[in-house]
Amino acid sequence: FPPAVFPLSCAVQNYPWGKVGLESEVAKLLASSDPLVQIQPERPYAELWMGAHPRGDAVIRDNRIPQKTLGQWIADNPACLGAKVKDAFQGRLPFLFKVLSVNTALSIQAHPNKELAAKLHAQFPEHYPDANHKPEMAIALTPFEGLCGFRPVEEIVSFLQAVPELRALIGEVAAEQLERSGSDDPRGVSAALRVCFTRLMKSEKKFFVDQLNMLVKRISQEAAEGKDTSGSNGDLLLRLHSQYPGDIGCFTIYFLNLVRLEPGEAMFLGANEPHAYLHGDCVECMACSDNTVRAGLTPKFIDVLTLCEMLNYTPAPSSSKIFPATQSQLDPSVSLYDPPVPDFAIMRIEIPPSIKLYLVSAVDSASILLVIQGTAVGTSTAAASEMTLRRGSVLFISANESISLHLSSPDGMLLFRACCLL
Repeated sequence: FPPAVFPLSCAVQNYPWGKVGLESEVAKLLASSDPLVQIQPERPYAELWMGAHPRGDAVIRDNRIPQKTLGQWIADNPACLGAKVKDAFQGRLPFLFKVLSVNTALSIQAHPNKELAAKLHAQFPEHYPDANHKPEMAIALTPFEGLCGFRPVEEIVSFLQAVPELRALIGEVAAEQLERSGSDDPRGVSAALRVCFTRLMKSEKKFFVDQLNMLVKRISQEAAEGKDTSGSNGDLLLRLHSQYPGDIGCFTIYFLNLVRLEPGEAMFLGANEPHAYLHGDCVECMACSDNTVRAGLTPKFIDVLTLCEMLNYTPAPSSSKIFPATQSQLDPSVSLYDPPVPDFAIMRIEIPPSIKLYLVSAVDSASILLVIQGTAVGTSTAAASEMTLRRGSVLFISANESISLHLSSPDGMLLFRACCLL
């Protein structure tokens, strides 16, 4: 039999928003997994792609395997996906697993559901390259910040009252409509919120740049005088404005929740949920798609109309955006992040120092295993030879195969494993 468990060498994306040099978790993982890699201190290391995406197909590091990349190998051995996964996803790996190291904000964006994705792809294939949805989940590796979902209305209203520049962009009629909308009428609230947000996002460029400059000037002065600017979300405004001066996205901080994740905490971004990662390192898993509708904090193609039409305008507190993990009943080392979509799930495997032999159990799905901490030698009946696992190592594990880890580090191990649990 050809080996069904093997190490991967994964694609790195050097997007400009990434952390630079060895400040980046992506770069650190890369450097420790392959001592020959030269990390360039000035270069951003934004994303590590672990999967079979055509723009970053992982390279197989096992010279007994004739196929060069994971995508080719899966195409030739679709049974490795597991019977259910193979049938449900037409012989393709349904997810892309990533590490992100975010230094400056990513664009304000949302991902379409399947129905909208098919429509956008048919109409504008150059901007929407496929017909799939793109739910995502991020799990923090370091303290992580992002904007996610609409704030409770009372928070938005208090900003409308404290930030005259915001109120000017939205207009008095829309602002008053939101202020009057009652919690007993959620559809009325959502409708009012949609009008406010759409008016903001579609405001005239010259007008919003003037208002933004006035706001930034006012807050800078207040901060210099030692005043509390939290009522205008001052710190975050100045930070985003320094990264993207004159960008409409700076105003979205008054509408969207600021979510802070501690390491191990997660957020799930379903279809039509507005979001923007701001800072920190995370592992991320998503359905295999490149469909992103953007509307600010970006030099890329912006599609404000589509974004404002598609968003989920349900307000909710930032605490509700943290997605809980459940501890496995069978294995106390495993926490499962199982989102409400079929395409992927993530396991966090935390092996305590007391354990010297650990079994990575078989699941009925292909999976990708990433080592964040610790060292071990891995053996599997499905592997060609024993595999050295250290920080940054990535393994592909075919469906229904297991791996024995012989731990050699004194302080246990931390691993993340992406799979598809149908």
